[in-house]
Amino acid sequence: MAFLTDRKRAVGMGSAREGTNRHWSMTVTSMALLVLTPLFVLTFGAALGGTQAEVAAHFARPYPALVTGLTLLVAAVHFKNGVRMMIEDYVHGFAREFWIIAMTCLSYALAATGVFAILKMAL
Repeated sequence: MAFLTDRKRAVGMGSAREGTNRHWSMTVTSMALLVLTPLFVLTFGAALGGTQAEVAAHFARPYPALVTGLTLLVAAVHFKNGVRMMIEDYVHGFAREFWIIAMTCLSYALAATGVFAILKMAL
């Protein structure tokens, strides 16, 4: 091991060639959430405190349903990518793969459930 150069020691331990794509995805989703979150708060705030029929009628309109659905989808993707990076950094072995799969399934399940609920109210 003493006769290895620095380059030879680093071969096979370098980039996984995914960092740029993941960073770009996190940047894009965070910028989308920067726009969608205030729109969602204003849209949701207008329906807050109403009866069930009033809230259903509010989300039956296309703008509130679209803003809420987009916010749910983008937030789920942002959550999935962030949790995956955190797990890859701090969890090792079989538990890493298990938690990555579990959190990916959880994020998609939450997004699907939220979109289903919005579609049910909108249609």
